[in-house]
This record gives sequence, C-alpha cells and structure tokens, in this order.
Amino acid sequence: MIRHSLFAVMMIAAPAAAQTYQSTTQLDEAVVQFTGASIGMDGGAQMPVDPRLKLARCAMPQFGWLSDRQDAVVISCMGPAWKVYVPVRRMHRAVPERAAPTPVAAAPAKAEPVIRRGDPIMVEAGAPGFSITRDGIAMGDAPVGGRLMVKVDPAKPPIQAVALEAGRAALPGFGR
Repeated sequence: MIRHSLFAVMMIAAPAAAQTYQSTTQLDEAVVQFTGASIGMDGGAQMPVDPRLKLARCAMPQFGWLSDRQDAVVISCMGPAWKVYVPVRRMHRAVPERAAPTPVAAAPAKAEPVIRRGDPIMVEAGAPGFSITRDGIAMGDAPVGGRLMVKVDPAKPPIQAVALEAGRAALPGFGR
C-alpha cells in the first residue's frame, strides 16, 4: 500500500520536475496576444520562439517593444534573469487604388564611403542617461548610414555598426 502511494506521488511529481524550462509555445501565444497578430502575419512575430531554447521557468514574463519602430518584442524575466528578442514582421502599407504609379527613376549614385577598411574608428552606443564608446578597426567600407563590421577585440568576432561620419560609428539602434 505504501509502495503504491509512493509510486503515485512520484508519478505526479515527475511531470513537474521534467517541466523545469519555460514553455516556448506559451511564449509564442503571449507574443500573439501582445502584438495582436499571428505568427507570420503583418505585425506578428516573424517565426515562433526557438523551441530548442532552455529558458528557466518564469512566473511572470514581461513583454515590451524593443524600440518605437515596433520591429521586435522583448520578453524578459526578472528572476531567474533572461531575455529573448522576437523579431516582428513589418506591416506593409497598401497603396491607395487611385494613386498614380510612380515613374521609375534612375538609380541614385552610390554614396561615397566615409569609413574605409582598416580605418581606426570609435563605436558608440547610448540612450538618455548613459553612453559608452569602444575603439575598433573597420573591416569594410561604409557610407553615412551604411553598415559595416568592426573588430573591437582580437579574441572575439567583429560587431556590426552603422557609419555616422568619418571615424565614428554606432551600434544599430543607438545612432543619432
């Protein structure tokens, strides 16, 4: 009798012990609720949260937009601390039916690079209340607003930055 009771308790406790990770399916459903659009639809997540993620279970995940552009949802947990970024599919604005077709213009001239491969540059990031800079070496050419890879640490892979002016670049999302 005691053995059967102990077995029943172990069987009930086993699923709870096995479910030590946050359900990515539940996160997907919550992102749909947050954005108001299904996965793959305009305004919804581009794809489901990777089910291979082994996130510690969170009692109350928090959801917010990464930026004013609403191009990614940030899911975060305060304890245990983790954060996941979910890219959102951009909404395509429909062209009104009565709008006249726009003529095809000649391709604009290629912008002149302000940063060239091998240039020493300062990469910056910041927001109201803080800023940080790091010296690096440009791994390619880039015009103002163009993206380039920057080597900031010989032991680590290069980072991506956006050219601001000669000798200055910013992390994507942290430019002027």
